[in-house]
Amino acid sequence: MTPPTATNEASLAQLSLGTSVGEDKKRMILYAFMMGCSGHQSPGLWTHAADRSRYHNKLSYWVDHAKLLESGHFDGLFLADVLGGYDVYAGNLDAALASGAQFPVIDPLLLISAMAAATTNLSFGITATTSYVHPYELARRFSTLDHLTNGRVGWNVVTGYLDSAARQFGAKNQELHAKRYEVADEYMDVVYKLWESSWADDAVVHDAASAVYTRPERVRQINHRGKYFESVPGPHICEPSPQRSPVIYQAGSSGPGMAFAAKHAEVIFIAAHKPEVAKKRVEAARSGAAAAGRDPASLKVLALLCPIVGATDEEAQRKYDQHLAHGSDQGALALFGGWTGIDLSTYSDDEELRATESNAIKSAVENFATQDPSVPKWNKAAVANKIKLGGLGPTIVGGPESIADQLQQWVEDAGVDGFNLAYTLAPGTFEDFVSLVVPVLKQRGLVWNDYPQAPQPQPDQVSDGPQHGFGLNEHLGLTSREKLYGIGQKHFRNDHYASRFSWKAGRDAPALD
Repeated sequence: MTPPTATNEASLAQLSLGTSVGEDKKRMILYAFMMGCSGHQSPGLWTHAADRSRYHNKLSYWVDHAKLLESGHFDGLFLADVLGGYDVYAGNLDAALASGAQFPVIDPLLLISAMAAATTNLSFGITATTSYVHPYELARRFSTLDHLTNGRVGWNVVTGYLDSAARQFGAKNQELHAKRYEVADEYMDVVYKLWESSWADDAVVHDAASAVYTRPERVRQINHRGKYFESVPGPHICEPSPQRSPVIYQAGSSGPGMAFAAKHAEVIFIAAHKPEVAKKRVEAARSGAAAAGRDPASLKVLALLCPIVGATDEEAQRKYDQHLAHGSDQGALALFGGWTGIDLSTYSDDEELRATESNAIKSAVENFATQDPSVPKWNKAAVANKIKLGGLGPTIVGGPESIADQLQQWVEDAGVDGFNLAYTLAPGTFEDFVSLVVPVLKQRGLVWNDYPQAPQPQPDQVSDGPQHGFGLNEHLGLTSREKLYGIGQKHFRNDHYASRFSWKAGRDAPALD
C-alpha cells in the first residue's frame, strides 16, 4: 500500500484511535519492557517464589507473556539486549554472574516468531546494534520478521555502550561515542535504501499466466558507497514487507543520541524519576524533531516506569517491601557500573558517596538525592536500593486507582505518550497490571477497550491444493506503525527522513544520494 499523503495522516489517526478511547483524551501507549535474562531491571528477584524469569530460556515463558499482554490490549513488548556482561564493578563479572544481573542473556530476535504466532495484535520492539552486525544482514532479519508478523516489528537502534561487548568482536573498547553515532547515521542510510528503495511497491506480481514472479525492471541495486560501508551493492534479498521498514525506536539521551533520534526515531524511550524532569526531555526531543522538518507530535515518547500494584495501596506497599528484600545489592551495583562506568567496589559500605572526590559519582548520587531526599546517607546500599527495583526508572506503588492516577499525571504533566513498563516479578507485575489497572484505564477512556480492527485483504482464490492454512488468508492485526499513526499508515510518514527513499508503485525510482 502506498503511504497516505500528509493531508490525510491526521484523519487516519483519528479513524483508528479517536473512536477507541475518549474523544477528548489522549490514548496511552503501553509497552512491556523485558529482556532475555532473569530479573532484567530488578536483579535478584528471580529468588522470589512467584517469579518465573529464570525460565527466560523456555519458549512457553515468552509465548505466555505475549498472550497475557495481548489480553490486556498492550501495544507491544519491547525487548532490551546487550552483547557483553556488566564487568565494571570490581573489574569482573562475578557480581553479575552470582546475581543473574542480565547475564546470561539470550538473543531477542529469535523469540519473536513464536510470540507472533500466538498473537494477532501485539507488536514487538527489538534491540539490535549498528556496531557489530552488517546492515545488509540486519536488513534481511528485520524484513523477515516484518513478513512473519504481518508488520508488527520495530527496531530499537543502539550503538552499544559496553567495552565488554567490544572485546568480543576484537576491539579493546567501544569507539568514541560521537563516532558510533556517525557510523550509525550512515548505517541507517544503507538499510533505508535496502528496505525502501531496492524494490518498488509493485515489483512482486505473482503472475502465473505469464510465469513472472517479480518484474525485474522494478528491482534495482542500491550501490551504496560510503565512509564506513564502502560497498553495499544490493539489491535487498527480501521483497518489501508490510511496513517495508520496521518502526524506529531510540533511547539515546546524549547530544549525538538526541540528534540521531530527531532525524530517525518514531518512538523514543526516556528514564526520568519525576514528570517535571521528563517534561524537559520530551520538549527537547520534540524540538529536535521540528528542527529536522518533522511534525513534533509524530515523535512518540514513552517513559520507563516500574509499577508495583496491589488490590489496595497497603497491599501494594507490602509487595514493595517484600520485593525489595529479594533484590540483590551486588546485582544492582553491577548494573550501575555497566550503565554509568562507575565502579563502587572501591568504596567502603558506609562511605558517603556524595563526599567523594569523583565528579562522576557525585553527579550520579546527586541525581538520586534529588529524586529521593528522604535518604539520610547515600552509600553503596542506598544506591543499590534505589535501582534494584525497576532500574534507573521510577517505581510507582499503589492500588489500581492510585497507579492509574500516577500514570495520568505523567501524561498530563510530562507530555509523554505512554509507558515502557518494567517488572519486578515475571509474570506477576504484568498479571497485576492487566487485571487491576487496565480496567481502570479503560473506564477512564485512556486506553483501548479493544484493538481497532485492521482492514483485511481480499481473500486469496485458489483452484488447487489446500483451501485453508499454509499462508492463505491470515487474519491481520494493525501494524506497529498503524498503532502510532492510524490505519493505513504502514510506511514512514511523509515528513520522515527515510520517506525520500520510498519507491512507490507506478513511479520512477527515487534518487539515492
